[in-house]
Amino acid sequence: MDRLKGKVAIVTGSTSGIGIGIARLFAAEGAKVVICGRREAKGQEVVDSIVAEGGEASYHFMDITDVSSTDKLIADTYEKYGKIDILVNNAANVALKDGRVDELTLEEFDAVVTTDLGGTFNMIKEVLPVLMKNEKGGNIINIGSMASAGGDLGTIAYACAKAGVDKLTEYVACMYGPSGIRCNCVRPGLIVTPQNESRIPEVLKDIFLSNILGKRYGNPEDIGHLCVYLASDEAEYMNGQVLTCDGGLNSHTPTVAQFRQLSGRTW
Repeated sequence: MDRLKGKVAIVTGSTSGIGIGIARLFAAEGAKVVICGRREAKGQEVVDSIVAEGGEASYHFMDITDVSSTDKLIADTYEKYGKIDILVNNAANVALKDGRVDELTLEEFDAVVTTDLGGTFNMIKEVLPVLMKNEKGGNIINIGSMASAGGDLGTIAYACAKAGVDKLTEYVACMYGPSGIRCNCVRPGLIVTPQNESRIPEVLKDIFLSNILGKRYGNPEDIGHLCVYLASDEAEYMNGQVLTCDGGLNSHTPTVAQFRQLSGRTW
């Protein structure tokens, strides 16, 4: 359980959902984890749970929409620990209006892209000089979305932002790989968390479950385990990759769920 021993990791948006799963597993593997988000009480709960399990963590306020707060997060973390080894860009602002092209103003579209893509860009921009001070460079993991894997009927701004995160990942890896910086992206499928479970309609859960190749929805730990691998020295040769972790949801033809019900095949 020491795959990240001695490493300092920032996990943005780690006061709920996927971020908590990543942070807890990082701490269990020996990392010193900075929990950050806008909700101090929730963040402190995560810190307390990690400490109770023998890990090391601290909370720092961060608002992905406020550049000054993200800059302060990087500066204060470096001042406290003397280094940063890992940055996980998980934070996104899901409260912003989104929808179809005809439903959104340009300003509303820009707000989502600026937050979810621009916020990730800024975090990377601020952390790069710190990571490059390390003898072995550093590690950036962007949390994308399967929304960028194909078209859908809504949330176009979010999908475009996350598609940008995919490409940003590749460009950062190309530009800074020679300096020892690794940058990879994880695209989660449907991840059911204590925070979102009650808000996901049962009919939507059924549609997803019929197309997932296993027999369950994803959980934060599924994403956390993949992030642990990418953050560890075991993944030294993994760079510039966009990895989908969705239980096989996006790996098959659209008829699989229906033909499974018929006990038939598509040919």
